[in-house]
Amino acid sequence: MATTPAAIFWDMDGTLVDTEPLWEQFTYELSELMGRRLTPELRETTIGGSFRHTVQVCALHAGVTVTEEDHPRFRAFMNERMAELMQSSLAPNPGVTELLDDLAGRNLPMLVTTNTERTLADISIGAVGRHFFRDSVTGDEVPRPKPAPDMYLRAAELVGADPGECLVFEDSFTGMTAAVSAGCRVIGLPWYADTVVPEGVVTLESLHGRNDFRGADADTVLSWFHQLQR
Repeated sequence: MATTPAAIFWDMDGTLVDTEPLWEQFTYELSELMGRRLTPELRETTIGGSFRHTVQVCALHAGVTVTEEDHPRFRAFMNERMAELMQSSLAPNPGVTELLDDLAGRNLPMLVTTNTERTLADISIGAVGRHFFRDSVTGDEVPRPKPAPDMYLRAAELVGADPGECLVFEDSFTGMTAAVSAGCRVIGLPWYADTVVPEGVVTLESLHGRNDFRGADADTVLSWFHQLQR
């Protein structure tokens, strides 16, 4: 049995960077553009999902029909508005930079795996540090975004590893479900008390005593990986 992960795959929004408040603001604005502001409960169902899913939630709530011809307009609005929000306020989550730096010194392949589309994902990856990652897989680069396993299967393929030998950090139910379905070993960082943690996921808080990466280093992560193997 492997003593170290073959690779580490990192979700981005909510895990590496705190973009969730920005996506929350944008999603409310999108729903208002369609004619009816989402409720907080409906907004929460969009967390970690694809943009197409978010559009569907907003449209259903507003009672409007969205055609394929409408999607480019909504996507253009997303790219423009989210770029504005991200460029004004975006930084790695606590402990992330220090941990990535230590892991990079162990020559562990690391990839970003995010449902965010490439145009916006690159902004966040740049804010964290592109040099930490061997590659990245975004939501518009796989046949099916999370919660389907495609993204994690693709990431494992890129590093030539069995998914079961790869470690994943995810914060949303959607992302955790995708990683578990792919067969990866998953550490969850649910930021909301009512976030459902799928079977097979071990929470960061249960391993680390907190829900962020402060105080964690490469040896800490290897210890967590060993615990997930038991």
